[in-house]
Order: sequence, then structure tokens, then C-alpha cells
Amino acid sequence: MTGNNSQAALFRCPGAALALLAFAQLIISLDYNIVYVALPEIGAVLGFSTQTLQWVVSAYAVAFGGFLLLGGRAVDLFGPRRIFVLGLVVYAVSSLAGGLASAPLPLVAARAAQGLGGALLFPATLALVSTGFAKGRERNRAFAVWGTAGGSGMILGSLIGGVLTDVFGWAAVFFVNVPLGGAAALLALPLVPRGAVRRTGRRFDVAGALTATAGITLLVFALVQGPVSGWTALPVVSTSVTGALLLAAFAVIESRSADPLLPLRLRRGRDLGTGVLVTFLYMGTFGTLLYFLTVYFQVVHGYDALRTGLAFLAPMAAIVAGSQLAGWLATKRGTRSAMIAGLTVGGLGTLVVGASLSTGGSYLTLLPGLIVLGLGQGAGYTLMFGAATAGTAAEQQGVASAAASTAQQVGGAVGLAILVAIAGASTDGLTGLALRAATTEGLRTAVFAAAAGIALTALVALGFTPARPQQAPCGTGTAQRVAV
Repeated sequence: MTGNNSQAALFRCPGAALALLAFAQLIISLDYNIVYVALPEIGAVLGFSTQTLQWVVSAYAVAFGGFLLLGGRAVDLFGPRRIFVLGLVVYAVSSLAGGLASAPLPLVAARAAQGLGGALLFPATLALVSTGFAKGRERNRAFAVWGTAGGSGMILGSLIGGVLTDVFGWAAVFFVNVPLGGAAALLALPLVPRGAVRRTGRRFDVAGALTATAGITLLVFALVQGPVSGWTALPVVSTSVTGALLLAAFAVIESRSADPLLPLRLRRGRDLGTGVLVTFLYMGTFGTLLYFLTVYFQVVHGYDALRTGLAFLAPMAAIVAGSQLAGWLATKRGTRSAMIAGLTVGGLGTLVVGASLSTGGSYLTLLPGLIVLGLGQGAGYTLMFGAATAGTAAEQQGVASAAASTAQQVGGAVGLAILVAIAGASTDGLTGLALRAATTEGLRTAVFAAAAGIALTALVALGFTPARPQQAPCGTGTAQRVAV
């Protein structure tokens, strides 16, 4: 196979299929942040301690990041349609269990199951976008719509979470996924074709899948627990070492396997290697800003859950606009140029946001930076996954997509751990106005650090294959390398 279009099964109803894939991506993105604004009520009602409440968020991230490679391999072996439906069903069932939970442990387990659903659903969705639309303008448009749903969904989660929590209580942020996931699973049956028969003789690579899943899961666990327990705490150190050893074992197993989870040719691909690093840095920078802005609105300015969600409406609109512009620019100039331009705009917006943070500043003061930031953030999210999987054969799209998304999850955990440490370095022991001032200063420093990371991401994006002027750009996620 020479490209991801070689086995493309074009949708019979591309408009409806694209709407379904964007809807599925929206569900995944919503669950990143929909519980944030409900955390205080969840902690009070279910009896979480301050130390354990974070696992309502972290259990999702750990399971999502840990099982992505396994989910990607399943997509390649069993077909994206089956795994797409399975992921949606897991989402719906685990969301129902989360809404019915009456104690901390069942809720954390339900969040982990949601993460497993995401690890199945995300590579299936991305593989369907990459292979289900004709190369060129149609595929660029598909990635623009898909990226709009993903980028705006993370912010929309804060708004919906605030509204649902205020009106119906914390359980509503879980129950809302039940009809959404169930309806999407049913719609997939007529809209998503079964596709080509998968190549016979391929193995699941059980040893590679187990070591990769366990190693990544332990690593993500250590990254999210380190800021809470301390980096020298025994659970953090032991899981870090064990995770590293398992990943080393994974590398040895892959080098000796006749049918590895991550084939050597795939690992050495220029675009996938660059894309993995770009997605890691993107989530470690752009992906953390929502957290810091939420802290700024709620801690420094005293916004409630609903008002915090409403504050993100303007940047969400900018993300939508940036996503659409990115698809158009990728068709005109190639994905690499479009992505570097988006990252540059987003980095400038981040600098403006950082400079606008103050204890007495109004929302209107912050708004110009938020809009510029949103434009660049939406463009980057739309382009980076398709650029990473460009040139990957159709039967390896699932695991390639999973590799990029695994880097996204780990990057978010690493970036948040580092930037939270920066932001909180000078707030210990302070209260009242002094705490507000120190919090604002720490947030400003963290945002400036994120801007520096975005600049580094733009430099790394130069590693994507440039568009060849003698051929028409193929857009994000196409089989030919001229698109990046």
C-alpha cells in the first residue's frame, strides 16, 4: 500500500456521514472538560476528599491515553465501523453508570470506562475521516468540520457543564452522553459502510499491546498524580519506573515481532514522527490554557460555573472560524504552511492573553487575545492529526491515528504538570487579595511559558513534508505527501 486512499470506501451519503463523525468527535471533546465546572458539587455530594477529587478528571485521561494504541490496532484489524460503534456504546453505558454513581469509587471507574470508550472511538473516527472522503477539497472540508467539532467541543464542554450543573445537578453531565452516544451508534449502522475486508494473516500482537497499554497507562498515572503527591512519592516513582520498563520491553518486542503493533516503516515515517511531536507539544501548550483560564475566571474574578462557561463562547466562535480557515488554506498552500501560520497566530494570541491577565482587568480587556488565540488553536487542531497520518496505508490508519493521539494525551499531562507547578510556585500560605495577586502573576507566567512552547511547536512543524508546487495540495490526512 502506498497511501491511505488505496482502500478508501467513500461514503454513499458523505454529508450525513461527516455530520455523524463530527458529532462523535464532539462527544469525545466534550468529555475532556464537561466535568470541570461540576467538580465542586461532585465532591460535596459524593464525599470526595481534596486529594481524590482530581481523579474524576484524571481517570478519564489515564484510560484514554493508555488504551489508544490498543484501540488503534483494533481499528486496523476489525475495521473502523465496528470499533466506532463499540466505542459509542461503551461511552453511553459508562456515562449512565457515572450518573447513577453514589460513591467515589464507582464514579472514578465510570470515568475510566469513558476513557476506554474514547480510546476506541477516536482512532476509528479519524481513520474514517482519513479514508472515507476523496482527496483534495472534499477531504480538506471533512477535516475542517471534524476539527471544528474537536476544537470547539473542549470549550463547549465548559458551557454545557455549567448549564447542566446549575439546572439539573452534577449527574446531568454524565446522563447527557447516554442519548447522544446511543443515537450516534444507531446512525452509524446505515451511514458508515463496512469497508474493505481487512488483510488476513495479521495478528493482534498481544505482547506488544499489553506492554504498550500498561506502560503508557502507568506513565500517564504518574504524570497526573505527581503534582498532587509529589514527584518523589513512592507511588509516583514506582509507577514511573515500571511504566518506563514496560515501554522498553515494548520496544524490544516490536523489534522482534513479525507483525508488530507499530511497524518499523511506520515509526520511521517523517510525517508521523513530526506529527507525534507536534500533537505532544500542542496539547502541552494550547491544551492547558483552558484550565488556566478557568482558574483565572473562577479564583481571581469569582465567576460561577455558568458565567465561566459563557466566558468561553467568544473563543469557541474563534476556534470554529480558525478551523474553517485552516481547511481552506491547506487546499491553497498545503498543510505544513497552513499549520505553521495557525501556530504562529495562536502563539501571538497567547502572548496577548498573558499580558492581559490582571486582578482588576475586565473580560473585554481579555477578549482580543482570546479571539486571536482561538483562531490559531482551531487551525492547529484541525490540521495536526491529518498531517501526522498523511501517507499512511489504509490498513494502518488506526494505529497511526492512535500514536498521534497517545502523544496528545501524554503531552497534555506533561504540559499541565509543568505549567501548574510554574503557576503555583509563589502562592503557598497566601490568602485574600495577596492570593489573588499571586495567582494572577503565576497564571501569567504559565501562559507566557505556553507561548514559548507554541513557538517551539511551529518550528517542529517545519518537519512535515512540504507541498510540491507541481501538484495540487491534497489537504490534511490524504494519501499523498504533497499535502503536507
